[in-house]
Amino acid sequence: MVLITGGARRVGAEIVRTMHGAGASVLIHYRSSAQAASALAEELDRARPGTAAIHGSDLLSDGEPEHLVAAAVRAFGGVDVLINNASSFAPSKIGEITRSQWNDLIGTNLQAPLFLAQAAVPSLAKRRGLIINIVDIHGLRPLKGYPVYSTAKAGLAMLTRSLARELGPEIRVNGIAPGPVLWPEHDIDEALKREIVGKTALGRHGSPTDVARTALFLAKDAPYITGQIIAVDGGRSI
Repeated sequence: MVLITGGARRVGAEIVRTMHGAGASVLIHYRSSAQAASALAEELDRARPGTAAIHGSDLLSDGEPEHLVAAAVRAFGGVDVLINNASSFAPSKIGEITRSQWNDLIGTNLQAPLFLAQAAVPSLAKRRGLIINIVDIHGLRPLKGYPVYSTAKAGLAMLTRSLARELGPEIRVNGIAPGPVLWPEHDIDEALKREIVGKTALGRHGSPTDVARTALFLAKDAPYITGQIIAVDGGRSI
């Protein structure tokens, strides 16, 4: 059973479809995308009845990570794979950073994954499970204009390695660091897009499927990999 946060849309939804297509039951967490989450669960249930559920919550609220894990256990008996995908992404200009920005970016990208992992440990340990954290290449090399986001993802990268050390041998913990696989929802200049793609070794844009296939590889075919962060970026980070 796979529990994925932020699984209703974009990259998260593609990971959900890929995991479900490989035979997993899924619990799709969402914060505000209730309609998209319901539609996705219905789509998957039509293919295999009783294998998809949804749960809406703000993971920064006290007790919500624990409630989400409990919902997964109630629905499917336990958690085999936890995928921390939910993330806020926003610029933060030095001199104008607010505590609200800090709390949101650090909270969604670092605090929530930590407390979700902690809550899921009992179930994951019984099943010799896996945690996958969706990091970002900018957690390793900062993105100009996004210092708080980059810091949060850098923290998530270290959390990934730290949890691998803390939770082995029962639980594996790995990360995926996407590069240009899906543009942000806010407007991005076409010239900037071309510049970013031009800096990849492969010279092209990736897709959410590239991230989803990597997650499936870690879940199905990588039993001796832990504490690693795989860049899925077409060589953007080299």
